[in-house]
Amino acid sequence: MTTPAETPRFEDALKQLEDIVARLEKGEPSLEDSLRLYEQGIGLARLCHAKLEEAEGRIEVLIKDARGEVAADGKGKAKTRPLSPDGDDEVPI
Repeated sequence: MTTPAETPRFEDALKQLEDIVARLEKGEPSLEDSLRLYEQGIGLARLCHAKLEEAEGRIEVLIKDARGEVAADGKGKAKTRPLSPDGDDEVPI
């Protein structure tokens, strides 16, 4: 199992996934290798999906306040706040 420190960046995971898809599309790997690659690909796809959802949540926090309006500081810049590690990032209304 990979630890958070070993988790690949989105771009690296996507590149690995593209490489796996290309190998599988060529039809060259054996059945066992194809299954192993497919399992790796599913894991990478899930990782990429999770990273995209995290980014989407961060963007929403950056641009919206509790009323769904762009939240700005005194200088007109978008307010930001870090996401909580437990995933409970709902903005109170």
